[in-house]
Amino acid sequence: MGGNEPKKKSTKITSGRARRVLKVGELATSVGTSYLWNAIRAPFQSAGEREKALLETHIKNAMRIVERSQELRGAFTKLVQMLSMRDDILPAEVLSVLSSVQSQVPPMDYELIREQIRRELGKPPEQLYAWFDPDAFAAASLGQVHRARLKSGEEVVVKVQYPGVEDTVKQDLQNIKALLNVFTLIARDVMRQRVDPSDVYRELQDRLYEELDYLHEASNIERFREMFADDPEVIIPKVYPELTSRRVLTMEYVEGYPLASVLAPGVDQELKDWVAKKYFRVVWRQIFEYGTLHTDPNPGNYLVTFHPKLAILDFGSIRVFPESIRKAYLELADALLRDDTATMHRCFLTLDFLDPDQNPEPMVQIMKIIFEPLLVDRPYHPRDYNTVERGIEIAKIAIEHRIFKDPGHRVFLVRALMGLDAYLKQAGTVTNWHREFRACVERALQMERRRLAQSGKQARSGSA
Repeated sequence: MGGNEPKKKSTKITSGRARRVLKVGELATSVGTSYLWNAIRAPFQSAGEREKALLETHIKNAMRIVERSQELRGAFTKLVQMLSMRDDILPAEVLSVLSSVQSQVPPMDYELIREQIRRELGKPPEQLYAWFDPDAFAAASLGQVHRARLKSGEEVVVKVQYPGVEDTVKQDLQNIKALLNVFTLIARDVMRQRVDPSDVYRELQDRLYEELDYLHEASNIERFREMFADDPEVIIPKVYPELTSRRVLTMEYVEGYPLASVLAPGVDQELKDWVAKKYFRVVWRQIFEYGTLHTDPNPGNYLVTFHPKLAILDFGSIRVFPESIRKAYLELADALLRDDTATMHRCFLTLDFLDPDQNPEPMVQIMKIIFEPLLVDRPYHPRDYNTVERGIEIAKIAIEHRIFKDPGHRVFLVRALMGLDAYLKQAGTVTNWHREFRACVERALQMERRRLAQSGKQARSGSA
């Protein structure tokens, strides 16, 4: 046997304002200093040496951030998860390392979880459920999930927020600004992007407070159950309100295969193709028809059942767009399909991608690059679209024409579409994605016409 002793699993969140300030401050200092030292050495290095040194610094700092996030949990881990989707702030090498945080959170000791349930629901789990598994089968930044069985016989899962995590969130929201300032300097000096750290901070704050409230997540689940009530191939789990509170959420257990397993090599291609097309349609329905987007594309949030059906499991990270934004995205998609540049320009202004005095043509060019696989009327292999190369091409156009606006809704849309792109590439589904996309747009436009007709009918009946 080896000489290394197994690490004892974490039983509590690092707490105490001063301690967390110190740890986050140390991290911000070490990250900032490493980039400063890199800049000092740069004039004495060749171009190749500079590039290699910068890459090594990126990787080293990403590893530092991942390590600290596992220790501090709470808001800090959630920040890292959010940053792992911000391709406008951090280089691809950093994003790749940060994305590992999604699945590396150790579970908390059961006694702490048991006490949290007793505080929230009035009784310990052994009195509330016929059976409750003390071992968590999933752990995330703000809570963990246990399997259980109701006294009426239904199999359920119970999501429990970590005791004390709400206090650490409030602390971290104050402590984290220094690190955000470092990241925005990286965005400016390395990515050539102009990012306002206060915008990132506000977005983090809003999402964190939403995710801390499991009653809010329960309402998100009900919203999605209504949205996909007409689709028998989508499963949204049922919530049990009598066993749900602000910090405990009990919902239906769904059995199936994790999305990552279905997309793995060796799985039947026909099943992969079904999953790829279904996921594609589900994402665009959220954007175009409802303006309500599941913004966490972590594969652990999706299951494929034996039927097959696609199940969505976690609803802590949902973004609801204003109606004007939803309609503008739908109009923009329709305009792209029709190559209607005048409508595209109007949509760019509504979506706050451009200022009124800016030339829309470079943005049209960017959109055509982004949507290339969906605009070509032929079978298209997702892997034929090189995301990194296209990203560089887009960045060059944006820098040349000073296109730097980055509204909040775009960040979450990009996050969802990055997940979609990754899954389609893993599935390797070759199909006419243009026709799939057109069908999604036409369905949404038909729904829009029905809504308008219904509202007109109601207005006429009200005035009669």
